[in-house]
Amino acid sequence: MVKQSDRAPLLDWEEIPPPDPNQAAQPALHPPEDAPAEKSSKPAGRRTQSGTAAGTGWNTSTVDTTISCSPTKSGTAVVVSGNGNSGRPLTQICGLGWHRPEPLGSDRNLPFPGLSVRDQWEEKDQIVSVFVVTFDTRSGNMVEWCLPHDINLDGVEFKSIASGSHRINSDFIYFRKGRYFGLACFANMPVDSELERGARMKSVGILSPSYTLLYRYMHFLENQVRLQLKSPGQYSPLEAFYEDKKAVLPPAGNGLVTACPTWSVTSINRCMHPEMKITHPAGCMSQFIQFFGEQIMVLWKFALLRKRILIFSPPPVGVVCYRVYCCCCLANVSLPGIGVSVPELRPFFYINIADITTLEKEMSYVACTTEKIFEDKKALYDVYIDNQNVKTHRSHLQPLLRVNAADKEKYRKLSEQRQMLLYSQEVDGDCTTNEEDLFILFFMELNNRIFQTLSDIAGSNDPTLTAEHVRAMGLDPQGDRSFLVDLLEVYGLDITLVIDNLCCH
Repeated sequence: MVKQSDRAPLLDWEEIPPPDPNQAAQPALHPPEDAPAEKSSKPAGRRTQSGTAAGTGWNTSTVDTTISCSPTKSGTAVVVSGNGNSGRPLTQICGLGWHRPEPLGSDRNLPFPGLSVRDQWEEKDQIVSVFVVTFDTRSGNMVEWCLPHDINLDGVEFKSIASGSHRINSDFIYFRKGRYFGLACFANMPVDSELERGARMKSVGILSPSYTLLYRYMHFLENQVRLQLKSPGQYSPLEAFYEDKKAVLPPAGNGLVTACPTWSVTSINRCMHPEMKITHPAGCMSQFIQFFGEQIMVLWKFALLRKRILIFSPPPVGVVCYRVYCCCCLANVSLPGIGVSVPELRPFFYINIADITTLEKEMSYVACTTEKIFEDKKALYDVYIDNQNVKTHRSHLQPLLRVNAADKEKYRKLSEQRQMLLYSQEVDGDCTTNEEDLFILFFMELNNRIFQTLSDIAGSNDPTLTAEHVRAMGLDPQGDRSFLVDLLEVYGLDITLVIDNLCCH
């Protein structure tokens, strides 16, 4: 069971007014996650289409990027720099914190309470729909209201109020609806009404082609669901919100959503770019590491092998949606050409029984559910996670469940880097959290080292992988043998694996 303390608190977004256009330009630093982006001259509420892949939210513009790592007395400084379309250099020191601007301004006069000044003046995400879902004692879950009125929201009523939510007071849920992603905030309020059986339950949510910016509207959605509980039918703030944020979308494509794609050289900076992150409540990565401990290395192998990973947990499901995201981050590779022929690791976030037909067609995904019935549907998944219990019914994957000596060493290094980061923050008095960047870069570097070694061997005159090669990659020659066999097969690498006179092609 997920403990209540395992839920992350919402970030208090700093409210920063738009920059004065007459002010001299400041030194060009890549802004922190909660600092304002450069204001666009385009109309508010609209986003340029050419720079973002439809359905992903990932920036696809060419960016010249370099990464350099250097140890310091208080941690490892990872400097990512490059030039985007704006011509401004992008720089970040991972693990040492941002230069955090002082909070300014007030939201008392904002048109949308719950949205900071920063979120309201800069370029916005594309909101496809806004909706209210309610639980009716006679009809069950139902869409009470939505904009636009003609949008197909079939199934959203069950994704926005997760199974078992009647036992909790509030929750937030990420999910997929066709080629869109959704975020809904749920609340449960006791009422003195026999018709409602003593409880009023509603969810207010939005849909977008990308999940990476949905977090910005969580506080707004939380306020709105509380308003709907206290004053049902008050839709004016939601109508104004939709009119300001509604998307101008290209013609519908094949309906596929491809998020968390394979890393490329041109998009390597997206793990640092605030608009390319899911960027969730503080402590998500930290909680993920603490929750699974050394078993993170087991999840890493399954993610790299592009397995179908299903996480079960009773409500609240919000924090579990973040574990879906964290699992996807384990498989990032920035080497060009790697992973082109393998299925993408897609985040489905929350799923229910209505998604069974969709999951039957998926070759690789990470999802979470509150419905125990999925455990018996073994054809739908390769790896099943119940609390901290990671298991698989596939015999050839059983050896990967064991944490070996090399896994423990990698986990020790990750923990050590986290402690160095936390220590530097405490000593410097910097409360900015960069654990997400540290986490992503740690596994990306690990994956890069493995695939660079394998690529070099595959292109050599003697494509033979020895125990020395395996150790150099940070793996265990014996304990990771089955993992390497699967890895070579999944990625189509023509290499002969020779360990202790045992040969496998």
